[in-house]
Amino acid sequence: MKHAIVIAQTTVDDEDGAAALARGAVENRLAACAHIDPALTAVYRWRGRVESAQEWRVSYKTTEDRLPELEAWVGENHAYAVPQWIVLPVTGGSESYLSWVAEETRPN
Repeated sequence: MKHAIVIAQTTVDDEDGAAALARGAVENRLAACAHIDPALTAVYRWRGRVESAQEWRVSYKTTEDRLPELEAWVGENHAYAVPQWIVLPVTGGSESYLSWVAEETRPN
């Protein structure tokens, strides 16, 4: 596999916010695409208490090269003080799809 592709994920507490984060990253060529998962329930510890909330997960398909810029952009545009940010390596896949991700994230 010649392309270093990753899937980066964050969550947000509002569907419109998820859509804005997804669209903005793609418009800025920081991700080739972004998927928004339907609402899910998150259970987490925050400031010493167990909380639960409805969240939407945004999964970005991007390259390792574009990842630092995507992370910075999401951090600047995210509503959370401490947004989730995890990165999953893509260890295989269709060469045509992986090439498309690489092409669509290439800066203008």
